[in-house]
This record gives sequence, C-alpha cells and structure tokens, in this order.
Amino acid sequence: MTNDRIFKMPFQKVFPLLIAKAEKKGRTRDEVYEVTSWLTGYSHAQLDEFLDSDIAYGSFFENAPHMNENRKKITGSVCGVKLSEIEDERMLEIRYLDKLVDELAKGKAMEKILRT
Repeated sequence: MTNDRIFKMPFQKVFPLLIAKAEKKGRTRDEVYEVTSWLTGYSHAQLDEFLDSDIAYGSFFENAPHMNENRKKITGSVCGVKLSEIEDERMLEIRYLDKLVDELAKGKAMEKILRT
C-alpha cells in the first residue's frame, strides 16, 4: 500500500479500527483517545467530530494542533518497519499512533506509553 493511499483513507474508517484493536485486548476507547490526544494535541471532542467528518487520515496528522515533542522517544517497529527508518514525516506520525495503540494492546502502563 502506497503512502498516498494511506494518507487519503478516511479518518472515520481508520480510527475505529485502532479502538477495536485496543478493546480486543481489554483496553478502552478512552485510552485510545488519550494517547491520540497526547500525540496530536486534539481534544476528545475534536476526535469525535472527526469521526463524523470526511477528513483524510493524512490531513488529520497534517493539521494536528500540536504534535507532542516526546513522540520522538517512541522507538521500535510497526508492521515490521523500524520507526527510525521511515523517511516520510507524515507516515512517521501515523506510525507513532500505531505504535502507541500497539503498546496499549500489549498491556503497557499508560505512564510508559506517554513517555512520562
């Protein structure tokens, strides 16, 4: 799948998949909202609004109010790709969120996920 195709995917289709992944492992929707808000600066209310809009996934990250500076502390791999090897900045932001949700699903403590 090309980056452009991922960037054009509707947020309202992708975000519920992240929530479902976390919930399947015993985590909550609110926890997914928390890590997403931590990463992007969007409020929970804004995330709800995006679920009813036609915003593209790439635009969601492009227009984020404030990407958390501590996101650079997120390391490891997502889907077999090391975060340190991703050159496209927007794709890296997307993969950061994937990694945060993966950590939630693996049962990691919220303090560690949020790099506090």
